[in-house]
Amino acid sequence: MMQSIIRPLATASLVGIALALGACGNVHHIEVGSVPDDYRTRHPIVVSEADEAIDIPVVTSDQKLAMSDSGRIEDFAHRFRRSGADTMTVLVPYGSRNAVAASSISHEAIRTLMKAGVRREQIVMQSYAAHDALGPTPIRLTFSTLVAQTGPCGRWPEDLNSTHENKNYANFGCATQQNLAAQIADPRDLLSPRGMGPVDGERRDQVIEKYRSGERFTSEQTSMESEYRW
Repeated sequence: MMQSIIRPLATASLVGIALALGACGNVHHIEVGSVPDDYRTRHPIVVSEADEAIDIPVVTSDQKLAMSDSGRIEDFAHRFRRSGADTMTVLVPYGSRNAVAASSISHEAIRTLMKAGVRREQIVMQSYAAHDALGPTPIRLTFSTLVAQTGPCGRWPEDLNSTHENKNYANFGCATQQNLAAQIADPRDLLSPRGMGPVDGERRDQVIEKYRSGERFTSEQTSMESEYRW
């Protein structure tokens, strides 16, 4: 009789010890989820492919490229070179009233691109139908590149006075994220870090030699710099 009582008690004790050890093992297991009220989660910066394009207006009487349009094309060429894109497409209208003028000016636009550093083999010339165009059809310059952007701002799905949960409103942080995305020179930097650049060996040797000889190796302070004394 005594043995039959002891066995259940021993079994219960072992089960209790196992549960206690299991609880101790999960002390450091903490699940952390994303904060739903974080504006970076609500308005993420996304890297995607998009087309950069400008339109060069051409009227029937035009015989040469306008100076203002030439400056716009040069700026577009610099943007193309910074983007790292391979090809740029020049779209020329045909079938429209200004087709002859557009064809002539398109060659001048290509020469302007080449002067700005775009190689001729990077420029692809194509035509597009504009038979039913009511107004003057433009010459379009376009290339595909990566851009960093967020979704559109200005969403107000809820009343701003509804603050009983003490959370940010839906549009909070959207403009900040858009401004940050617009300042990113190369969206590829958001996808992966760049490799290390070459070391300035000459400057490194100068600093080491001055350090060994006890000389000052920092830059000299100019008269334009402020000297703060705390």
